[in-house]
Amino acid sequence: MKTRFLYLISFLLLFTPSIFSQVPGITSSNLPLIVINTNGQTIQEAGKIAAKMKVINNGVGKVNMPSDPGNNFDGNVGIEYRGTLNSGVQNPYNFETRDAAGANLNVSLLGMPEENDWVLLANYDDKTFMRNTLAFQLFRKMSHYAPRTQMVEVIINNTYQGIYLLAEKIKQDNGRVDIAKLTNTDISGDNLTGGYIFKIDTYDATNSWLSNYTPIDHPEKAVHYVYESPDPSKLVSQQKTYLKTVVNSFESVLYSSGFADQTIGYPAWIKMNSFMDYFIVSEVSRNINAYRKNCYYFKNKDSNDTKIHSGPVWDFDSAWKNIVDCDPYKATDGSGWSYKINDCTTNKTNSNGWIVRLLQDQAFADAVNARYFEMRKSYLSSQYMNSFIDSIQNQAREAEVRHYAKWNILSASVGTLEVDPQPATYEGQITKFKDWIQTRLNWLDGHMVGNFTSAENPEKEFSYRIFPNPTHEILYLESSSEIQNIQIYSSDGTCVLTTDGKAKYSTQVNVSGLSHGFYLVKLALKGGHTINSKLVIN
Repeated sequence: MKTRFLYLISFLLLFTPSIFSQVPGITSSNLPLIVINTNGQTIQEAGKIAAKMKVINNGVGKVNMPSDPGNNFDGNVGIEYRGTLNSGVQNPYNFETRDAAGANLNVSLLGMPEENDWVLLANYDDKTFMRNTLAFQLFRKMSHYAPRTQMVEVIINNTYQGIYLLAEKIKQDNGRVDIAKLTNTDISGDNLTGGYIFKIDTYDATNSWLSNYTPIDHPEKAVHYVYESPDPSKLVSQQKTYLKTVVNSFESVLYSSGFADQTIGYPAWIKMNSFMDYFIVSEVSRNINAYRKNCYYFKNKDSNDTKIHSGPVWDFDSAWKNIVDCDPYKATDGSGWSYKINDCTTNKTNSNGWIVRLLQDQAFADAVNARYFEMRKSYLSSQYMNSFIDSIQNQAREAEVRHYAKWNILSASVGTLEVDPQPATYEGQITKFKDWIQTRLNWLDGHMVGNFTSAENPEKEFSYRIFPNPTHEILYLESSSEIQNIQIYSSDGTCVLTTDGKAKYSTQVNVSGLSHGFYLVKLALKGGHTINSKLVIN
């Protein structure tokens, strides 16, 4: 009898998943869980290793356990450290989802559009878990693409790693930076003209080029641009030459005496709304990295759009705080300008100073002023941002205890060193975060560039996104100006759907009742402006 009992216990120990799936530091979570197994391999700084990953998400209000099946994803990935590995800190990761043969596999993770390239952003330099999320949210609400994020808890090789942000990697894709896909055979004509993503960031001789121009406020500083997407190793010489030529041509206009001419000056070269909104998000957060690191630009194919866009926004770990790095960022009274980063002497990379020159045009500065105060009534209001912060805090309330048991840093100044003393509780960090934002907004309200004018936008150019397209159920609509009315017309000109009184910058419409085919979406915007866009129902 005793022997049979021992056999039974051995059987249960061998085949009960919950026993073998226990992870020190975590038993369950209200957040989605990402569980990664590298099968004994060591994750590298450069070069992805093959691993297994499951994503567990049992839904709002449900408990997620490490032993649960991967009901959102359960399969192969390639994973590497993002940047340089730092011992003793929480490190970020890049990973790509793969099929059984090791090829890229597009999947939807936690409700985000299907793709294969993803990022796990660490929170070692962000004790609120929301500096990036808030900035990305604001830029999206202004009707531009910014990576979607989801707060998760991560387990790697049975070791709890804390709270991360699962985020989309910035790249060309219909659901991300929606520009034409460039291949290495596109070497002439319209195909050569796009799409490209480039940036100011850490560079080397293999991935960048040196600008022919120096910043107008700091002519002693060199500016390098980095090829981002496609990867520089995949760009052929004709494509690199084309992109360099476009940027050089724009800069030659920007630094000319007639740079503000509405026909042949900078307005003919850039998407002004994207530059204005990038400026506003960067300045509201006083982001020290906004113009010198992970500073993105993109250009589509000429037949789709000839202009250079600013964005997407990225890298706000060191933003929304008072930091030791340089005088403008030390101020505790909310003062200082991020765009003047070249005034700092410790920079490893330099801003191109484009925004410095643009602000020398009074029309541009006035447009920024109008846009800022328009946004202060909605997404830049204290009410909206505090509500958003509260929602993230509520999500993190249980998990933050585990995170800070793993990373005992709440009361320490780590990462980007701060001027202020560090609260010893998560609630204290959130209060500090909210207070910083309010102080910053108060200062910007009294010092915003430009002068108030009634003109919403001097070039009457509006940014908008209608996605996904094609769709068969929910259609999302975003605009840089308030959407007053939406009408959808069939190919024969019949109005098949209309909504009134939206008065929102972003909304959604259920189009599941429409038949397959081509449609026209007509957006009536504040001020009497109209946008027309094609739509495909599949």
